[in-house]
Amino acid sequence: MKKRFDCVEMKRRGAELVMAQLAGLTREEQLAYWAARGEDLKERQRLARARLAAEQAAAEEAATAAG
Repeated sequence: MKKRFDCVEMKRRGAELVMAQLAGLTREEQLAYWAARGEDLKERQRLARARLAAEQAAAEEAATAAG
């Protein structure tokens, strides 16, 4: 049976992609790469939290209106 999703394979493909992006970069350039990725992650987390808060507020408002 073929798996629809292989977590280990996905991790390996991701690692290969990062290795290719970092190939030939100096240590300073690699540090800048990871700093930028960290900032990207923080922004995605901020947006996800804001979206969740908005969804929760809408659900509470709907519950209040229905009740």
